[in-house]
Amino acid sequence: MELQNIIGSNLQAFRSRLGLTQDQIAEFLEVDRSLIAKYENGTNEVTYIHLKKFSHLFNIDVEDLLEEDSVRREANFAFAFRSSGLETTDLKSIAEFQRVVKNYLEMENLLNETK
Repeated sequence: MELQNIIGSNLQAFRSRLGLTQDQIAEFLEVDRSLIAKYENGTNEVTYIHLKKFSHLFNIDVEDLLEEDSVRREANFAFAFRSSGLETTDLKSIAEFQRVVKNYLEMENLLNETK
């Protein structure tokens, strides 16, 4: 399977699992919904900046969007949350909070390694 198609399939799977619409994702990324559809269909390459934004929103690593192994992808779903009824500002706040927590945990792990 081509990388664009793998990414598109993963984007659609994570989005659906979280109960988000293409419109919500488009508003979060500040793009047109048709671009999200093209990403999910594998007809457009996802920019690195958008990959980073997707990873923040879904609380996953960028590499997880490139993963073809459905077992690993299913494991990542365990960290997903249901987001029905959330506004775009809520999604942005949640994504930012998840990024801060992830950075904090990484720093804590580094500090523990140096002890």
